Amino acid sequence: MKRLLALLATCATILGLTALYGPQAVAAAGCKVDYTVTSQWQGGFQAGVKITNLGAPVSGWTLDIAMPDAGQKLVQGWNATWSQSGSTVTAVGVDWNRALNTGAAAEVGLVGSFTGANPKPTAFKLNGVACTGSVGGTPSPDPDPDPEPGDDGTPVGINGQVHVCGVHLCNQYDRPVQLRGMSTHGIQWFSQCYNNASVDALANDWKADLLRVAMYVQEDGYETDPAGFTSRVNGLVDMAEARGMYALIDFHTLTPGDPNYNLDRAKTFFASVAARNAGKKNVIYEIANEPNGVSWTAIKNYAEQVIPVIRAADPDAVVIVGTRGWSSLGVSDGSSESEVVSNPVNATNIMYAFHFYAASHKDSYRSAVSRASSRLPLFVTEFGTVSATGGGALDRASSTAWLDLLDQLKIGYANWTYSDAPESSAALQPGTCDGSDYSSSGVLTESGTLLKSRISTPDNFPTS
Repeated sequence: MKRLLALLATCATILGLTALYGPQAVAAAGCKVDYTVTSQWQGGFQAGVKITNLGAPVSGWTLDIAMPDAGQKLVQGWNATWSQSGSTVTAVGVDWNRALNTGAAAEVGLVGSFTGANPKPTAFKLNGVACTGSVGGTPSPDPDPDPEPGDDGTPVGINGQVHVCGVHLCNQYDRPVQLRGMSTHGIQWFSQCYNNASVDALANDWKADLLRVAMYVQEDGYETDPAGFTSRVNGLVDMAEARGMYALIDFHTLTPGDPNYNLDRAKTFFASVAARNAGKKNVIYEIANEPNGVSWTAIKNYAEQVIPVIRAADPDAVVIVGTRGWSSLGVSDGSSESEVVSNPVNATNIMYAFHFYAASHKDSYRSAVSRASSRLPLFVTEFGTVSATGGGALDRASSTAWLDLLDQLKIGYANWTYSDAPESSAALQPGTCDGSDYSSSGVLTESGTLLKSRISTPDNFPTS
């Protein structure tokens, strides 16, 4: 959205300096590493690596992985800085996961190539200390070495791969479901807000169904470092998946408002993330955040070029298309949902985005959603409880009216934002992301308190 970019950039700089000159890594007294090959193909593989610190807290970490076969090579990795020297692959923690308290874990991953066999490594060192699975050197037993697949009680475990049926988002049982969750702020500014502790709080305390990953394209975002931002998005997808939440990948186009300006970037980005995440059940793609100053025809043309790129790699995932007037179904431009109804995107398994800010967008916008909901599959991929600037006082009455309507119509939503940004739309108090407490009521803003109270109510997903 329209955010305080200069202030945020300054905050990001200060945070970066803190990380640079903060305490350095110390030896880890004990650690456990879970290395899982999540997929494998001819000559290549993908692996997830969970590092658990069993000793004293560390303020920085380096993991050395001894690859057992000379033909195994690192191709790329995420959630860490990766390198390889000889048969040793090394991952170094980055700003949002470098500190590990006792019992805390960091989840990273890599893509590799191999010739011949591809045996799993069994020798790991964290800050130079061998990871044996315990502090004293005796390996800890695996409490569940072969977990059974299926319903684990999480949103993804219950609903599986979601799809569009009629005007609803439906689960694996072909029953309409409403997914409720939170959006990140721009991950170029607030990456420190998205770590194991914060995502645990979102999944376990908020009982959220999804995490929207807002990856700005401009505004110091994707265009400045495509590989780095793609890796960060993939890492957040994995973090959501590990907790049974859906991940909504948001290609956050805002300025300029015509998504066709970023058409080539969109094709490159979505080809990459769709190929990498095609085997996952928790991924939904939002291909253009808030088109503005552009016609519905231009947005439709963009969508009909980007969607086939996703479908080529991930044919089953839901795709959400932004709408005219900052994803207002054209209402903010003096139009209405009729332009989409009469000229829909030529694709299946898609939904249309609607955005609102409760203090700015009221009865006429709610009327448009009520009308459109019987004709179009809608998903509120972003909304705020305050004004469209992201600031001002919380409008409790309008926010409640909106949430009641979305619940009634079974329209999913993601609130802006799960962050400690210095604006009243943020769910967390300023400074929260500098610490480790994301669960107590004291870290929530007025907006965060309202949203948590709504999201944490039982989902009661239908299974028959």
